[in-house]
Amino acid sequence: MIGGTGQIRVLLADDQPLIRAGLVMVITDAPDIEVVGQAGSGAEALRLVHGLRPDVVVMDIRMPGLDGIEATRRIRAEAPGTRVLMLTTFDDDENVYGSLRAGASGFLLKDMALEDILAAVRVVAAGDALIAPSVTRRLIADFTDRDAAPARDPRAGSRARARLAGVTEREHEVLALVARGLANSEIAAELVISLATAKTHVANLLTKLDARDRIQLVILAYEAGIVG
Repeated sequence: MIGGTGQIRVLLADDQPLIRAGLVMVITDAPDIEVVGQAGSGAEALRLVHGLRPDVVVMDIRMPGLDGIEATRRIRAEAPGTRVLMLTTFDDDENVYGSLRAGASGFLLKDMALEDILAAVRVVAAGDALIAPSVTRRLIADFTDRDAAPARDPRAGSRARARLAGVTEREHEVLALVARGLANSEIAAELVISLATAKTHVANLLTKLDARDRIQLVILAYEAGIVG
């Protein structure tokens, strides 16, 4: 839920003041986003969330004391209206899976373009989930390469295929590309369609398949035998 001002209220949590200062400078130029607080640790972020009730916390993972993953877990439990976007330098599997299990709605890397970070804040504030394409690809590879992967559950496969019954041929093509880890811009290029059309197809898939995010689409595609 976006604050009464109509702006997305953001809390920045990072133990590096320069990182926070850089984000503040960029956000200041965005008319629909405002920084309502800054924290240098997970514990401080948790305390400020209770007082400020921001829409989104942009959270670093490695901070002194209470780290970003545990802070995320507590924020989601104690202030479910606040969503968390992880922004970190460290994209190893432990951090990615830990963040998603803790309830983070997004996982981005600090080397992404600042405009992409702003776009992610908007996506997360709107109730959607977003993961950096490079991270998504690795999650997909990990998921499909597990030792247990060939042993699909036949019942899960049947349920997945049944859920795909209302998906159009074009949406099926888009789902296969999402399952390969392609970003919307790459899907648009692959299918020779506009970026807006690619985004619409992905949004329709999320709605039709009652999927929370792209990772759930990947899992569904795997269970249905589209990938893997």
